[in-house]
Amino acid sequence: MSSVDLFVRHFLGIYFLMIGLHYTSRSLGLYDRMRFSHIHYGHRGSGPWWHRHIFNLFRASILAICLVRMVWDIDPYLGVFPFLYQPAVLMTGVFCLLASFYLIDYVQAYMHEDWRSGIDGAGGKHLITEGPFRKRRNPLFLAIMLGQLGFFLALPSVFTLLCLVVGVFVITRQARAEESALEQHFGDLYRRYVQRTRRWL
Repeated sequence: MSSVDLFVRHFLGIYFLMIGLHYTSRSLGLYDRMRFSHIHYGHRGSGPWWHRHIFNLFRASILAICLVRMVWDIDPYLGVFPFLYQPAVLMTGVFCLLASFYLIDYVQAYMHEDWRSGIDGAGGKHLITEGPFRKRRNPLFLAIMLGQLGFFLALPSVFTLLCLVVGVFVITRQARAEESALEQHFGDLYRRYVQRTRRWL
């Protein structure tokens, strides 16, 4: 096992563990201060409800697999692609994951008290159209997809390819659901924003 391989294995395990701790503590801290949850699953059986549960399932699987890989070699069971499993590709994945974490944290900090995970039934008070939202309507989702790509590159395999494909599919569906909710809540204000701002790239 090369030094790069060993580094990336441990990086992935620690990275996803810290991601889980970071967002759990952030959500609990916000709830303790503001006395309401910033995480919204949506109505049981709805599209957003399924999106959330699919994401949770994949998050738990990713964390478990990355932690296990730190101790045991389970790569044959993940369907690793040998032609992609090269130091330069693995380190590109690490860079993408770090960039994704930075961008996600930046956008959430910019949103501040308006940050929500999922669709808030109350609709929210402000429509943010400046900063990272000036040129793209979904900068947070773009950053998440960058992280999904990074995970695939850091562990190029059938498993991570499945995570990437399902993740992008779920995110694009969730983006449309959230945009529909924003249009209903903000009306013409949001429609004017849509006319001048792209959804993705």
